[in-house]
Amino acid sequence: MSDDISGRGDPLKTLELLWGRAPRTSRGPKPRLTVAEVVAAAIALVDAEGLAALTTRRVAEDLGVSAMSLYTYVPGKPELIDLMLDALTGEIRAPAGTTWRERVADVARQNWALVLRHPWMIEVVTHRPVLGPNSIAKYHLELSALEGIGLDDLEMDRALTLVLDYVAGAVRGAARERTVKERTGMTDRQWWAQVGPFLAEVFDAERFPLAARVGQVAGDAYGAHDPAGAFAFGLERVLDGLELLVARKARRPAS
Repeated sequence: MSDDISGRGDPLKTLELLWGRAPRTSRGPKPRLTVAEVVAAAIALVDAEGLAALTTRRVAEDLGVSAMSLYTYVPGKPELIDLMLDALTGEIRAPAGTTWRERVADVARQNWALVLRHPWMIEVVTHRPVLGPNSIAKYHLELSALEGIGLDDLEMDRALTLVLDYVAGAVRGAARERTVKERTGMTDRQWWAQVGPFLAEVFDAERFPLAARVGQVAGDAYGAHDPAGAFAFGLERVLDGLELLVARKARRPAS
């Protein structure tokens, strides 16, 4: 498990920074930077080099300031990570679509795309929410996809959690595929081309007929791996389940 955990820093200092309420002092020279500039530099660094590259010293170097001076903007790495996560949630927009199903699907696709733009996000343990303005706005916008379809407030929250948990699990496969390709310099098809001939010699199709039959069909359909296709298929099944819940609620007589 990663050592990088949201909410690990000083919670009150983090909230002050997230909401622009950090106490200011009139002493000393005028600040050269803003907290937003520090956060943007940290995101650019991690997008390019991965979460392991994130240190306050490295961010300070990229901004052309001393590590000690950076602490006047952000107390440390834990608080910085929360600020980065909240900034990225600002990329989520109001869900598009004329039906609730289209809107919820758009919520899922936006979150899928967000992680693929910033795959290091899935390395951060995010049990405790980042209670910043962008994160709360994201929650509000995503709930709007479920408003007025017959679910009560608790069901809306749990339905949204179901969708986002599905996305979080599914997108890991797509992110891993990119990472493996980058680090090995080999695509999945190239890897299968190397291991396939040997596997064909040792694999007993009569002993594992289901694996042989289904594996062949899947291989013919999409090759070595298809995380985007698997995501789309799974999302439709999640929406099917929510549609059953909405229909059941509509049939239930009012008390």
